[in-house]
Amino acid sequence: MYDYIKGIVTGIKNNAIVLDNSGVGYLVYVSNPYSFELGVEYKVFVYQQVQEDGHFLYGFKTAEEKELFLKLISVKGLGCKMALPILAVGSIDGIMDAIERENILYLKKFPKIGDKLAKQMILDLKGKLGYVGTGLSVEEVEAENELVEVLVGLGYKDKEVKAILPKVDSSLTIEEQVKEALRLLLKG
Repeated sequence: MYDYIKGIVTGIKNNAIVLDNSGVGYLVYVSNPYSFELGVEYKVFVYQQVQEDGHFLYGFKTAEEKELFLKLISVKGLGCKMALPILAVGSIDGIMDAIERENILYLKKFPKIGDKLAKQMILDLKGKLGYVGTGLSVEEVEAENELVEVLVGLGYKDKEVKAILPKVDSSLTIEEQVKEALRLLLKG
């Protein structure tokens, strides 16, 4: 499995780029091929799809875009060829916001996304996109959410808790994190 390929764009097609890396030209399907320039080196984050009829590479300019793409293709009935145009038309924040707010009309503006698939996207992804773009793993986000729940359960306001979260050492156990957070809350 590839994480990214660093190379020079040697070709631009209507739905893909050719990325030359050490003399090998990789055909990489991207959401907007015209956002790349010929002869320029890029670090393209890739996802490899293996099917009976071939191997396909899907590329993204940022790791966040790739993360969202992986979340989108996890939705029942939404494949790679349908997820790529979503990234071309919408912004990462806009897509995530529409899913969290259950904005079916926004989701239906994307090619081949109807009422049923928009509802499926919300059902499968709502509440699961919070860590896209943060660089945090699912485990780290879940631990942070647990800490927030504990502190809010003790009577602290959500705003107070979120203000001290960056100061709490995430490598500690949850019990130690709670103690450290309480110490910080009592100071502030």
